[in-house]
This record gives sequence, structure tokens and C-alpha cells, in this order.
Amino acid sequence: MAKKMASQGTPATAALAAAGVPFVLHPYAHDPSATSYGLEASEVLGIEPERVFKTLMVEVEGRLAVAIVPVSGNLDLKSVAAALGAKKAAMADPKAAERRTGYVLGGISPLGQRQASPTVLDESAVDLATLLVSGGRRGLDIELAPADLIRLTKAITAPIGTSSSIKG
Repeated sequence: MAKKMASQGTPATAALAAAGVPFVLHPYAHDPSATSYGLEASEVLGIEPERVFKTLMVEVEGRLAVAIVPVSGNLDLKSVAAALGAKKAAMADPKAAERRTGYVLGGISPLGQRQASPTVLDESAVDLATLLVSGGRRGLDIELAPADLIRLTKAITAPIGTSSSIKG
């Protein structure tokens, strides 16, 4: 796998390079009218939506956490709360998510966040050879091994995603 290219540098790519983790960058032309950033990446890059994951910030008992699920489905808030030992979770305030991570919505990467948060990765990821997550800006995804993502984010895995009727 390729190392980062200077023109594509983000805190996420810097974190991967510093850790010596192999990864592949997948830049693409982001359409500003796109409403689902993850599905846009899947379609433009021609990669199955089950392998492209979205990074969502949630609030659990007054603290922010990261939930990473395939773009082919949705986040089950009760499941992510349970995985973190709480009764309920809610989607985080977008501005709070941007402040915490240092990234803009649609470009929030689980890697290289300004302030680390507890992280839960959907268990479907562990069966994949590689997966894609946001590279830290809209129009940039990073492909890496699930084990590397888990190690670098100190993620736990749990069944936090729900299937949808999206056909890729």
C-alpha cells in the first residue's frame, strides 16, 4: 500500500504515517450537493458500501464518542450506548463534533482527531481485508486494515450497525 502524498496530507494521514501503518489514499471529486458523504464515496470510487465506513460522533452520558459503521446501513444508538456501558446515546451536536475532532462534517476521520474519544467499530469490519474511512476532509478516503484502525483508535468492536435496503 502507498504512503501518504504531501498534497493529500491531513491529521489522519499524518497519524498513519507516524505509526508506520500501510494505507491507500482514495481522493475523489466531492459534489457539494451530495447529502450522504459515505455513499457518495462508495459510488464515485466504485467500492462496495459494506467496505466504506462512516464516522459518526455520538453523545453518551455527557461525553462524546466515535461510532464507525458501514455506509450501507445506519447506526443503532441503543447498541452503541450498550457497547460503551451506557443506557442511551444520541447524535452529537455537529459543532461539538467539529470542535472535538478538528474536522468538518462529512470529513470527520476516526484517525488523527484533535482529542481522542472512546471508539466503537461495527463488528462487520473485522471480516474485511481492508475498509475505507474518511481521510480527514470531504473527497478523501483512506483504505487500511481493520486491525490497524482498531489499534490506532483503541476501538472496541460491537454490533452497532443496522442493515438498510441500500443496494450498492
